[in-house]
Amino acid sequence: VLVFAEGDGARLATEAGADEVGGDELIKKVEGGYTDFDVALAQRDLMGRVGRLGRVLGPKGLMPNPRSGTVVDAADMAKAVNDARQGRVEFRLDRTAIIHVPIGKVSFDEAALQENMAMLVSEIVKAKPTGGKGVFIKTITLTTTMGPGIRLDPTPTLALKAL
Repeated sequence: VLVFAEGDGARLATEAGADEVGGDELIKKVEGGYTDFDVALAQRDLMGRVGRLGRVLGPKGLMPNPRSGTVVDAADMAKAVNDARQGRVEFRLDRTAIIHVPIGKVSFDEAALQENMAMLVSEIVKAKPTGGKGVFIKTITLTTTMGPGIRLDPTPTLALKAL
């Protein structure tokens, strides 16, 4: 977790366990090509300076964005860093109404994968528009990055959301 912050925001990010915290010196480091991090967070006050990193971070999907919750006020920095360290993921529909989202790694045990899957399905069901009718989740396919897909029946999976 890399955090662009100064002052109180930097102190809170460091206390919350951010791997790297900094202002202008960190911006210069990233401009030089440093992208060895998974999540970038930015303090709202620094977005004017962080904005010029769009050419470096944008194509990699690392650019802080207010809509994805990676641009935060200094007071909320600790919560944002904790969420990022715990593996918060964001999911969206693609053009064909398919959601591609990781639920874990091959090294995870079965219970952790099942819990992550249940949480994902629960959040998707919660996000269903109130006016939506019909079957909301038609199919679920579980796959590794380069492996074959395994089709799951969504009906029992929806029952897992109570976990």
